[in-house]
Amino acid sequence: MNDTLEILVDSVKAGAKYRSIIPELIRNIAQEELQKRKNIKVAVKATRSRLHQIGGAFLNSKIDYAKWLELFISLPNRQINNPIFMQTCQQMMRLHSSMDERLSILEQFYSRTLNDIAPIHSVLDLACGLNPLAIPWMPLAQDAHYYACDIFEDMIAFLNDFLKLFHINGNVFGCDLSHQIPSQEVHLALLLKTLPCLEKLDKQIGIKLIENTRAEHILVSYPVKSLGGREKGMLDTYKNHFLAIIEGSDWKIQCFEFSTELAFLLSR
Repeated sequence: MNDTLEILVDSVKAGAKYRSIIPELIRNIAQEELQKRKNIKVAVKATRSRLHQIGGAFLNSKIDYAKWLELFISLPNRQINNPIFMQTCQQMMRLHSSMDERLSILEQFYSRTLNDIAPIHSVLDLACGLNPLAIPWMPLAQDAHYYACDIFEDMIAFLNDFLKLFHINGNVFGCDLSHQIPSQEVHLALLLKTLPCLEKLDKQIGIKLIENTRAEHILVSYPVKSLGGREKGMLDTYKNHFLAIIEGSDWKIQCFEFSTELAFLLSR
């Protein structure tokens, strides 16, 4: 079984699109698929399909992280509130579908949802994507710590260089949230448009993350349109779904509706 599993993992990683995904996530999914399917080729296809749904669908193209890091290094002013720096962040965020959708509401998204709990002293950004590039729009304290996790090793390496380059306290690390919940104790945790993807791995993961993340506040959000731009009643569907997840909990809940996103701020 172990030899077959390693062959399956290697086969999945042979595809350029999946090469940078953290091995533990590939292994966990591959093991599940191997138990359901004895044919390795079918299991490889099923594993890749699930990996695409979890994260691959949101990257518009192969990102040249070295090129973007050089661009940030070349900026004459490395203050995070500098307009040129912020414009560069926006340009890069367009390469990630989920982030691109938020750009039109970026400033109001963070000001409205986090105004009551600002300034934020520490953040844990779960399944972060390129969201750390939105730090200039967040009401963070000057000495805030920013922790983040994702599944793409090349993205993680770039984001750590990004934080270091601009003297932002914190780090980015790989994590399969379906098997491990980060242990950092923080002021705010972010679960932005993450649960619909994670629920493809574990239908109960929403309540597990909400109840076991060590945060004073959690900002959860959902898309209100598909990646193709169709609404399909998603706002009401996700609102009802999320309220059902947290029914009976002790969280104080605030709901925010934006043109491209539905958000909930949970406070203990």
